[in-house]
Amino acid sequence: MDYETLVPVMRRLAIEAGARIMEIYRSDDFDVSLKSDDSPVTVADEAADALISDGLVAAFPGVALVTEEQAQSHAVNAADFLIVDPLDGTKEFVQRRGDFTVNIAWVEAGVPRRGVVYAPARDRMFYTLPDGTAVEETGPFDPDTPGLTRPLHVSEPDNSALMVVASKSHRDQVTEDYIGKYAVKDMKSAGSSLKFCLVASGEADLYPRLGRTMEWDTAAGDAVLRGAGGVVVRHDDHAPLGYGKPGYENPFFIACAPGVALKRAG
Repeated sequence: MDYETLVPVMRRLAIEAGARIMEIYRSDDFDVSLKSDDSPVTVADEAADALISDGLVAAFPGVALVTEEQAQSHAVNAADFLIVDPLDGTKEFVQRRGDFTVNIAWVEAGVPRRGVVYAPARDRMFYTLPDGTAVEETGPFDPDTPGLTRPLHVSEPDNSALMVVASKSHRDQVTEDYIGKYAVKDMKSAGSSLKFCLVASGEADLYPRLGRTMEWDTAAGDAVLRGAGGVVVRHDDHAPLGYGKPGYENPFFIACAPGVALKRAG
C-alpha cells in the first residue's frame, strides 16, 4: 500500500462522512433500528458507510475491504485489508452525547499500520501520517487541505497516580474491579474510539476494555495509539492485539502508554 496516497484518502473520506453524519445528527428526528445482535443502527451509519466504501473502492480497486455495516464483507479472508466503522458509538449518537467517531484503518500482516479517527461533534481528528507517526488536526477540517496539526505522544505515566479512561456506555463491575488493581489519580469517561486517542494524546495513561468489541471498533484508534508510541495488548497474556482474526472479534484488551505497569487478569 502506498501510504502517501492512502492517508489523504482516508482523511478526506472521514471528513466527508462526518459532515453527512452531522447533517442527520442535527435533524429533528431519525430512525433507529436494531441489527441481529441487538445493537442500534441509524440512517447515519448507512449513509456514512456507503460514502466511505464507495470512496475506498474507487481509490483502491481490488483491495480487501471489511466494514461493519456490510455483512458480506465479514467473510473477507486477507492478511492486508481496509477496515471501517462508519459510525462508532451509535448509542452516543442516538442519545446525542457527541462521543461518536468515524473510523478508517489499514491493516497489514495483522497490524493496524495507518488509521484515522474523526469525532465531528467534538471537532477532533486524529490520524497517522504516511511515516506512521500520529497527529491531531485542529481544524478547519477541509476535506482536501489539511489544517494545522500537533504531534501526538503518549504520557510518561506515574504508576502511583494513573489517569484512566473507560467506556461511557459499557462500564461494568468486571471493568471496575480491574481498574481497582491500579493506583488511580483520576478517571475519565468517553465513548467510541476516542478512548484510544485520549491515551495517544497523553490525556490518559490507561484504557482497559473488558467487554466485546470488533476489529472495526478498534483498528483505527489502535493505529493512532501505536503511532503515538502506545501499545494495545490482550488482557489475558499481554501479547499484542492482532487483526484479521476469524469473525473479526477481539478478546478483552488493554491500551496504554508503555510505562504503565500492567496487572494480570484474574
